Amino acid sequence: MESALRNPALVAARINPKAAAIVYWIVTALFCLQMSFTAYAQLSLPQVAEAFTRLGFPAYFRVELSCAKLLGVVLLLAPVPQRLKEWAYAGFAINLASALIAHLSVGDGPEAWGWAAATGALWGLSYFCWRRRQATPASASPRACDGLG
Repeated sequence: MESALRNPALVAARINPKAAAIVYWIVTALFCLQMSFTAYAQLSLPQVAEAFTRLGFPAYFRVELSCAKLLGVVLLLAPVPQRLKEWAYAGFAINLASALIAHLSVGDGPEAWGWAAATGALWGLSYFCWRRRQATPASASPRACDGLG
């Protein structure tokens, strides 16, 4: 008997494809809303600009980071090739890990780094669900159900 740890398709085959699609889209939508809000906040809220300065980042980095976040959100929500989605997830992982490191390095408490940690949990759930959907056999693919994949 083959282990589910060695073959993720075994786990994916046991899950209702429609339910998997619903969970994926809910978690991914919440994650994308959070990333979009932080991009907006970085561009328009003065207290966020002050926080970036306090963390030691140059002012232009806020704009660059916000544009990258918005592009990543588009890539996660749009029907694009898997490789582009993988790069978007990788970019978000780097962003969230860097936010945690930056806040912890200046001695911020959970009120400052907690958002990055919570968003990281959403990222992990979204990425896990996306990878599980990729491992689903084509005949039971949730992408066939939702048409977006």
